[in-house]
Amino acid sequence: MKDVIKIGALAVVLVVALVLAVIAGDDGPWYFAWLVGTMMIVLIAVSGAVLFETQEAARIARRDS
Repeated sequence: MKDVIKIGALAVVLVVALVLAVIAGDDGPWYFAWLVGTMMIVLIAVSGAVLFETQEAARIARRDS
């Protein structure tokens, strides 16, 4: 059942992507680049925050021991 839900969700994502591609027309590559760039910025910021939290936790653990 879990696999059916995953396939259904992927089908919905595919349909939404196709509709957006039809609406965007010739501007599609620009929107694609914008989405990829935005996601890269978000992922880099999140990974930086995770790295900072890990380093801060290690520093506190060293200080307390």
